[in-house]
Amino acid sequence: MKNCLLIPLLIGFIFIETKAQTFRVGAAQENINPEGDSLYFAGGKQNRPFIGVADNLYVKAVIISNQQTSIGLLSFDCIGLMYPQLQEIREKVAKAIPGFPAQQIIMSSTHTHSGPDVVGIWGKDLMHSGINEAHMKKIVNQAVVALQKAWNSRRSGIGRYAVGSYGEDWVKNISEPGLLDRTLTILQFKDALNKNIVTLVNFACHPTILDDVAAGASADYVGGYYRYADSAQGGIHLFLQGAIGGWVQPEDVPKNYAQAMKTGEKLGAYVIGRLKQPQTLSNSQLIFRRQVVKFPLQNPGFRQLSQAGVIKRVFSDSVDSEIAFAAIGNAAMATHPGETSPALSLFTRGIMKNSGPKMILGLSQDALGYILKPTFFEPGNTIPHSAYLTSMSVGPQTMGIIKETLQTLIK
Repeated sequence: MKNCLLIPLLIGFIFIETKAQTFRVGAAQENINPEGDSLYFAGGKQNRPFIGVADNLYVKAVIISNQQTSIGLLSFDCIGLMYPQLQEIREKVAKAIPGFPAQQIIMSSTHTHSGPDVVGIWGKDLMHSGINEAHMKKIVNQAVVALQKAWNSRRSGIGRYAVGSYGEDWVKNISEPGLLDRTLTILQFKDALNKNIVTLVNFACHPTILDDVAAGASADYVGGYYRYADSAQGGIHLFLQGAIGGWVQPEDVPKNYAQAMKTGEKLGAYVIGRLKQPQTLSNSQLIFRRQVVKFPLQNPGFRQLSQAGVIKRVFSDSVDSEIAFAAIGNAAMATHPGETSPALSLFTRGIMKNSGPKMILGLSQDALGYILKPTFFEPGNTIPHSAYLTSMSVGPQTMGIIKETLQTLIK
């Protein structure tokens, strides 16, 4: 399977660690709120017209540099940007930021169900795309602006981290209740004055407290987290979604705006608390590797929606995507190109041999729907919601290809 399914493109940058245990770090955020009308909310039911903004949606950017290279990260408050948007951002950044290696960008989406449709399938119906081209252009352009500001604002920063377990009382896997990765990972950079430059938080849970009840665009509980963390310590905060497929979401909580904000604020308090006793990154190396992959398309629905212009992306017998691995000091992060099962998150942690924190970034580099264990596709299985989940998956081979690719990249 390796020889026929993986495009032979492996790009790796490995550098000997520098003597100084510091990086140059810059971060910025830009508003990506919808403007005007003719937009639809993504996630949940179709035909939910945009009616306003409850809390700001952002693209958040950080660039981390050492003496040899740089890595950029982007986090978007949206249902999930796809690989073509990453390619477009890289093309624009290569022109806008001379000296920055534009291929070394990791793109992630928080997956809020209360933001505009950026995929196309949540419009008026499945005959009409929900994508608003003007809004998509704004998202891409604001990402470039945020990266430019992050690049220009870089200053000396020391990396530190903390790891915990979170969400036992409200985060559930409703398909496989015993299968969860509750790891919460924090990576923070502070400047010489001990001020927060940027804090990255990686945790897995659908932002769907407002699913189907949103009165306006919102980052859901992630917005509550931003609000609390901004007030508590300043600087920029990025939420990096984890493995939420198969179906990890808030349960046993009221479905209203106040609850979404309260849940995010509690998350923020937990993060700030964990940072009271952090560990320091042990070196200042930067590693970035990426692999272009070709996933077999065994779900004809994607091809039909592509041909109808509902999804603005080419799907044939396969679809091109990308998987990336990065190391920042003794911290490491691996990307999953969709909503992956917690089983894949636990597998990925198991093959990451770095001594520091391990971050699993779902909906990163791409948003190819649900990426599930092969058992979900077996006829007659009794897994709850498997029929819906597999209908939103490109096929049963996807998870295995991701495993093989990550093993190659991490080695």
